[in-house]
Amino acid sequence: MTPDEIDEAAQSLLEAEETGRQTGLLSTAYPTITMDDAYAVQAALVARKIAAGRRVIGWKIGLTSRAMQQALGITTPDSGVLLDDMLFANGATIPRGRFIQPRIEAEIAFVMKAPLKGAVTRDDVLAATDHVAPAIEILDTRIKRTCPTTGQPRRIFDTIADNAANAGIILGNGRFDPSREDLRRTGAIVSAGGVVEETGLGAGVLGDPVMGIVWLSERMTQYGQSIEPGQVILSGSFIRPLECPPGTGIDADFGPWGHVTCRFD
Repeated sequence: MTPDEIDEAAQSLLEAEETGRQTGLLSTAYPTITMDDAYAVQAALVARKIAAGRRVIGWKIGLTSRAMQQALGITTPDSGVLLDDMLFANGATIPRGRFIQPRIEAEIAFVMKAPLKGAVTRDDVLAATDHVAPAIEILDTRIKRTCPTTGQPRRIFDTIADNAANAGIILGNGRFDPSREDLRRTGAIVSAGGVVEETGLGAGVLGDPVMGIVWLSERMTQYGQSIEPGQVILSGSFIRPLECPPGTGIDADFGPWGHVTCRFD
């Protein structure tokens, strides 16, 4: 993609979010789009938001499960940026119309106390982490899920450009030491409207949620980025995304870690 096309694509995503009307697939409009192009569109989108007063608070990792990677025909996760206006309190009611097609996922969030950059080890990640917490990620789609003309579904390039489908984050109230927790066996029972819809364990995230942070740190060096102290990192979902039409109440029961809840008005 040319610089002008990258700016054009970023602007279309911003307008889709602001108007609530989804834009078409970038992979259709720009058939030669690459992974680097998609991250460049994401960066241009985030730059517009920062210029409007938003602040980066962390990062998200997506497409960490084998099932999701196989569905998209990829072998790598993706990542997006968390901004301050995406943070909701535990138990929040999400205003109607805030998102276009909201879904949620259950995750383990890492809150950092030291920077990470480049190739790091599992022990490096644990040493740089202040604490972990249960979390819900809210997803949204500013790009149509399928092309209305060809029926082609979104591709990885569309998802990455759309800030990895990120829209919101809800942190639980607990703080836990990752070196004292078995994160592979930490999980949640997730209910929507009082009905258990999904269960999962941290091992669904690249075999170990810590490895998501290892992957992110190395990926970020390609684009001159790094993980900074105080940032929140969503390590990846261990459940499938749950649709959240108006009136949906979500309860993610993390057992001894407590509950993370929200309701979509």
